[in-house]
Amino acid sequence: MLTARRIADQVRAGDLDPIDVLEQALQRLAVREEHVRAYLDPDVEFARRMADVVVERLNRGEDPGRLAGVPVSLKDNIAVAGRSLTAGSRALEGYRAPHDSCVAERLIAEGAVLLGRTNLDEFGMGASTESSGFHATLNPWDRERVPGGSSGGSAAAVAAGIVPLALGTETGGSIRQPAALCGVTGFKPSYGAVSRRGVVAFGSSLDQVGPIAAHAEDAALLYDVIAGHDPLDSTSAPGERASALSVRADLEGLRIGIPEEFLDERVDKRVLQQIEKAVQVLGDAGAITKRIPRGRLAHMQHSIAVYHLVACSEASTNLARFDGVRFGPRVSDGHALWPLYEDTRGTLFGPEVRRRIVLGTFALSAGHADAWYRRALSVRALIRREFQQLFDDYDLLAGPTSPFGAFPLGEKLDDPVAMSLCDLLTAPACLAGLPSVSVPCGLVRKGSFKGLPVGLCLTGAQGDDPRVLAAARAFEVARGEPERSPLWELEA
Repeated sequence: MLTARRIADQVRAGDLDPIDVLEQALQRLAVREEHVRAYLDPDVEFARRMADVVVERLNRGEDPGRLAGVPVSLKDNIAVAGRSLTAGSRALEGYRAPHDSCVAERLIAEGAVLLGRTNLDEFGMGASTESSGFHATLNPWDRERVPGGSSGGSAAAVAAGIVPLALGTETGGSIRQPAALCGVTGFKPSYGAVSRRGVVAFGSSLDQVGPIAAHAEDAALLYDVIAGHDPLDSTSAPGERASALSVRADLEGLRIGIPEEFLDERVDKRVLQQIEKAVQVLGDAGAITKRIPRGRLAHMQHSIAVYHLVACSEASTNLARFDGVRFGPRVSDGHALWPLYEDTRGTLFGPEVRRRIVLGTFALSAGHADAWYRRALSVRALIRREFQQLFDDYDLLAGPTSPFGAFPLGEKLDDPVAMSLCDLLTAPACLAGLPSVSVPCGLVRKGSFKGLPVGLCLTGAQGDDPRVLAAARAFEVARGEPERSPLWELEA
């Protein structure tokens, strides 16, 4: 499969037919989807119509855009006008988006071909894509293991080689963690860098849309397309944004710190071995790497608790809109097209969503808000300040993305505490609103995660998104082409 950038360049030059590009992706989808179950709705005919539009623009002598003819899949909590939008929940089964999200508008304007909507944990609440209201997605490296979550469908679709690009969303690690577990690149932008308009909200002060790609350069390309101020989104950061592809992919002289807090004792030793090798690659490529003694991120130990209090509090407010009045069944000839309509409201949501709503409602309730929610906000501010102080001395921070590799299906599904540890290393950057990327750095060679990918996480200062993506590109070049899942070899 060609990179997204090469596809777009060749389509714009007239050397590649966008219809042929899509049909090849559809052949891969037909053969590989049964092995990963990445999609909730492939929406093939809609994709074909979009490819036809690209052809029409080319025939008129127009430039179709930076993603001309590139198949891109969207996580099914990102609105595309007239298409299904479930957020992985039976509560929204049959619902169709009334308008495009901002990121969908920008993809369409740049000639992307939107190929389907991918599976996710219900309303983005989970770290394995097992809590989807429809089905679990499988890891392309091992079908008996999870792909991570909540953007597991998007990560699996890219890792299986079905599409070169996908969009995910992240609240506490939901882009980077599945990217790491599936052996692809995933980038969480700075908070406010990408519009959230038209995205089903989970935690409004945390949610961000970001790219998942087979190549770091393609992740930068997709970021350049979707980033930028949106006047219709009050959380969108104003001002011009530098292109991520305009920054030279170079590690020479870059000061990269490795905080001891990122090397927590709960991180699997085999994962740490791959991270040590990755840090050596960074150093050999010219970066100045240094271990940061424990204590500089003293409040990071509270990140999981703070994240869950903040995210669940915001989720309990955001999900109040799904009350069976404004969203839900469509009635035709007196028959509800939504079979769950007759159930009680509580059964419309899965156990993970109900758990988080209850926790958030409690944290915001009278007599508890000061003790829990507001205290969590105070600790969040301390976490943000500690990161800011570190960036006075370092350009980037490095460490593992996930404490462990892809774990077996069902292993943590009934253990919320164990599942929460999936966000151990990713939640801090979300709380601080920082740009952070996971890039493949090798495979575990021994132990329970043998043969599974590990992700190196690079985190930058607020607004330093282009530098973070440039470092990921430079690391990929220095280390060499990432290993690909066995499904890449499956004939389409």
